[in-house]
Amino acid sequence: MAKLILTHEVTGLGEPGDVVEVKDGYARNFLVPRSLATNWSKGAEKEITAIRQARKSREIASLDEAKAARDSLQAKPVVVTAKAGDSGRLFGAVTTSEIAAAVKATGGQSIDRRKIEIGQPIKSVGEYKVQLRMHPEVSATITVKVVAG
Repeated sequence: MAKLILTHEVTGLGEPGDVVEVKDGYARNFLVPRSLATNWSKGAEKEITAIRQARKSREIASLDEAKAARDSLQAKPVVVTAKAGDSGRLFGAVTTSEIAAAVKATGGQSIDRRKIEIGQPIKSVGEYKVQLRMHPEVSATITVKVVAG
């Protein structure tokens, strides 16, 4: 088993700054080459505290703020404009970055694109449900309306 420090959020494993133990192959072939984690050492404790402080400054401070932001986001759909053909099929797909920009444009607060989870790729015009992890205890399901532009 390899002991690592996560530098990015890994779904099902942990948040940045967490110390995790994973199998050697998973660490060697996936986490370390993609810069999602670094090897653990005693001197890495300073790195862990820096990662945690940066994460605290980015995330929503309190549970009440997260619930209020969730309620405001779920109240109205987020509209994303994309180029589409005559049949309504998009040229490409709607990305999490585009959804985060649309949320900010509608008057919501800025959201990290890595906190947005799209089930299936959005490749046609219509309405879609997207999960948004706002706080460790609060997640929102927002409606994304894709229109041809």
